[in-house]
Amino acid sequence: MTDTRESALLAAVPAGLFIGGEWVDAADGRTLDVFDPATGKVIRTIADASPEDGMRALDAAVAAQASWAATPARERGEILRRTFDLLQERKEDFALLMTLEMGKPLAEARGEVAYGGEFLRWFSEEAARIQGRYGANPEGTGRMIVSQHPVGPCFLITPWNFPLAMATRKIAPALAAGCTVVIKPAELTPLTTLAFAKLLEDAGLPKGVVNVFTTSTSGAVSGPIIADSRLRKLSFTGSTPVGQKLMEQAAKNVLRTSMELGGNAPFVIFDDADLDKAVDGAIAAKFRNIGQACTAANRFIVHRSVADQFARRVTERVAGFKTGRGTEDGVTIGPLINEAAVDKASALVDDAVKRGAVVTTGGSRIDRAGTFYEATVVTDVKAGSDILREEIFGPVLAIVPFDDEDDAVRLANDTEYGLVSYVYTESLARGQRMIERLETGMMGLNVGVVSNAAAPFGGWKMSGLGREGGAEGIHEYLQTKYTLTPNPFA
Repeated sequence: MTDTRESALLAAVPAGLFIGGEWVDAADGRTLDVFDPATGKVIRTIADASPEDGMRALDAAVAAQASWAATPARERGEILRRTFDLLQERKEDFALLMTLEMGKPLAEARGEVAYGGEFLRWFSEEAARIQGRYGANPEGTGRMIVSQHPVGPCFLITPWNFPLAMATRKIAPALAAGCTVVIKPAELTPLTTLAFAKLLEDAGLPKGVVNVFTTSTSGAVSGPIIADSRLRKLSFTGSTPVGQKLMEQAAKNVLRTSMELGGNAPFVIFDDADLDKAVDGAIAAKFRNIGQACTAANRFIVHRSVADQFARRVTERVAGFKTGRGTEDGVTIGPLINEAAVDKASALVDDAVKRGAVVTTGGSRIDRAGTFYEATVVTDVKAGSDILREEIFGPVLAIVPFDDEDDAVRLANDTEYGLVSYVYTESLARGQRMIERLETGMMGLNVGVVSNAAAPFGGWKMSGLGREGGAEGIHEYLQTKYTLTPNPFA
């Protein structure tokens, strides 16, 4: 990969705000810099929206809502399908762009392009499948018509860790349902969303249906949008504390909300597990996206009889990882997103060690340009350690032994979060019991990656509400109307 290729790609990304189908500068001329976490260097300077710009974006979405809702479902679906096709043509550009602004290895970025694209394809098909029902009421005095309608203008807030997939996972069902959109990507990784907006434009999306603003003052710009009575839906992916604040703001106008919040995923390995599969699953569940995923396994709860063997085997694998810039050949672990992420990983490992845990590989920040932390395995983590309570969001695998099934369930459920869990066992009955007993919205049974565009993604407890993906995903952007008509035979 040449610097010339990278420079040309970055220069092609629009630097403005996408409002009403036009690329415009921020009203006050402010700009913000986007950095490569692998080098710490500025790679692009883009518009920095003000509250005025945010309201212009909402105005455009409101103005386009009626005509987009009236657009035939098949036409909406075909636009999404054209966007999917264009993404396949430009997949290498999108993969490289994500690697440059977020840091993930290029191979993983290609995987995200494939995953993110599936939401476009899936919801292009769902657009024409929005259904209602018709039937007699029980008394026979009338006929009931139940119909589905677009919620209306939506405000979508996406995180930095999956810049393409988080945008497509929200935008695609909104458009399929007939809703217009204002989207705010994360300040740390906004370029992919800007490039995706250009893709939608190239696919023929009407003006004002999707509007994008980038900003360094998220609260100041987002607040007035959420407070505006014309907005009807808020979707957010990010931390639980921020999600709680947004829900408080959304309560004023009783907005429909979807919240995909924090996680603290348990990865439970029983004594009858196939350890070859468990080790492979552990590597995928923990180190995908450099551990910076809400679905990343956070606590490896391993039966005491196989804990040492599992620790030895994952340590061998992790010790062989190559750390570096994501564009380099063979890199497994890229940089963390910023210095604060490195500080957090370091603090969590240090706390665990002080309480008696043992580092079998890694355990240190890397002294080089960029924000790198070694891929790490920590064994014998003691109860009360911060690493068991907080979402790590880094390449650290923490192992806790357990003695029996009830003990495993207690440890796994000992968190306010409930996004996803992973279980490895060769017992069908035990697997079924874990489905019933673990308090999470998703579960991987003998698999280490669960995300799929055709499946409902979302959590229980403090991990949020609502679902993205699957047949359920489009219903987050629809509202139900019941109509009663007289009995036509009376």
